[in-house]
Amino acid sequence: MDKPFVLATDLDGTFLGGTEADRRALYRWIEDNRDTVGLIFVSGRDPDFIFDTCASKELPWPEYAVCDVGTSIAQVHPDKGITPIEPLEREIAARWNDSADRVRAALKPFPGLVEQKTAFRYRVSFDYEPDAYDPRAAEVIEGMGHDVLISDNRFLDVLPRGVSKGPSLLRLLDHLGVDTSRVLAAGDTLNDLSMLVAGTPAVAVGGSEGKLIAALPDLPRIHRASAIGAAGIVEAMIAFDLHPDAKEILTDVI
Repeated sequence: MDKPFVLATDLDGTFLGGTEADRRALYRWIEDNRDTVGLIFVSGRDPDFIFDTCASKELPWPEYAVCDVGTSIAQVHPDKGITPIEPLEREIAARWNDSADRVRAALKPFPGLVEQKTAFRYRVSFDYEPDAYDPRAAEVIEGMGHDVLISDNRFLDVLPRGVSKGPSLLRLLDHLGVDTSRVLAAGDTLNDLSMLVAGTPAVAVGGSEGKLIAALPDLPRIHRASAIGAAGIVEAMIAFDLHPDAKEILTDVI
């Protein structure tokens, strides 16, 4: 990962957001500039989703992925799959301490939560119904030593204490020896907050969750884009002057 520019991007609503023309223009530009552009997916999605979506040629292949809201850190091999980087996940596993069954049991009495059936390793996630939800559920989980993260007003994640997208992205960048000043972090919902405030140049793309925008500090390195999804990423690349050829993407859309 010795590329001059690295894009670390959320998927849903961000890299997968915006018009098809905007997405295709950004994806094509990345593929045409692989010698100078690195790609990391930082997503709430699980590794299987990322591998299957890339294998279907819907997305360009990233070199690395921070999956499962930061609880998985992996290298991506198009021919072999997505391989967890064990030294980076060791502390995450220790903090989780095989807590899934205990979390499920603790939350079973609380309304407004429907468990997602994906076999996550170090998290338990729910579809969240805000009108039915009892806030005391979060107090129970925090008392167990874990974090609760609600995002997009429809998802609730139970995560190991202190683990989320931002800390895991920084752990990966440090492992790879990547200077944070040449990384653009991009997101659109509250579960991207820790990534957008982690210290890299960052963008909340147009159409971002209102609670995310409200929570972002007013800092020069955080760009609030007006353009939606993929186009918002391009807007930030140009605003921060992160790649000399970024404006070429616009010619593919006009």
